[in-house]
Amino acid sequence: MLSYALRRLAATIPVMGVVALFVFSLLYLSPGDPAAVIAGDIATEDDIARIRARLGLDQSYFVRFGTWLWALAHGDLGTSIFTGLPVTTLIGQRVEPTLALTLCTLIVAVALAVPLGVVAAARAGSWIDRVVMAISVLGFSVPVFVLAYGLVLVFAVGLEWLPVQGYSSITKGLWPFVQHMILPSAALGITYMALIARITRASMLDVLAQDYVRTAHAKGLAPSAVLTRHALKNAAVPIVTIIGIGIALLIGGVVVTETVFAIPGIGRLTVDAILRRDYPIIQGVTLLFSAVYVLVNLLVDLSYTLFDPRIRY
Repeated sequence: MLSYALRRLAATIPVMGVVALFVFSLLYLSPGDPAAVIAGDIATEDDIARIRARLGLDQSYFVRFGTWLWALAHGDLGTSIFTGLPVTTLIGQRVEPTLALTLCTLIVAVALAVPLGVVAAARAGSWIDRVVMAISVLGFSVPVFVLAYGLVLVFAVGLEWLPVQGYSSITKGLWPFVQHMILPSAALGITYMALIARITRASMLDVLAQDYVRTAHAKGLAPSAVLTRHALKNAAVPIVTIIGIGIALLIGGVVVTETVFAIPGIGRLTVDAILRRDYPIIQGVTLLFSAVYVLVNLLVDLSYTLFDPRIRY
């Protein structure tokens, strides 16, 4: 397994190289000029040209890409055009809220979605199954920002139970942290939870139709034991796979959710950088998200051996 993990990690190098090339090229070809944004509305063409020369934006594509790639190979994600701070520093300042939001969403969504999918499969065709599937379809269909604004309207503005926006670090108290995490985690987690619940139900239905499950029932095992010890374990590989793939939904949803709830995380940093054409930040954050996604998929592949002893690397 160790050799397989090392090979997979080595294979991520060309993948990240392609991502870096794509991101840099896309930003290079995109409209907008950071120098013009920095110079302001009353700046002259000479002022903009001087800023472009100072930032190195007047150089050719290959020179700029080579310079950025060389710095990237040495662990330098660049320097923000507007703040002058290293991109790694800016990401480090924003990583706590994003990590907290992602983990809370992941834990809550998985803890609710898997039992719902199992119950829906065990009661296939019943009203419980129909309700769970209806909620799943609805949750997967509604955009994250619509859910976010709806939750804010009901629970923050209408009932005044929870804060509308902001973030409170867990170091300042557990309850303030939980209060600020409930609505963002719910808005971000409903779509993710709907996806996991649907896949869990489909996978469980396939396993429950197998002969060994019927044999377990015939031997007199409790239904709960059959569901958890026999069926769920054998249905776990597709479920774990979709949990890993769904990380992409979380990454995209974090950007929207942090913007709606004014959470000072990496997603909000990305939106601000896009509006100001701060290319180094956009490139650095995109590479970070890509690396996280690749690493999560590697961990998912390695976890297969825990659920299916036939899988060996």
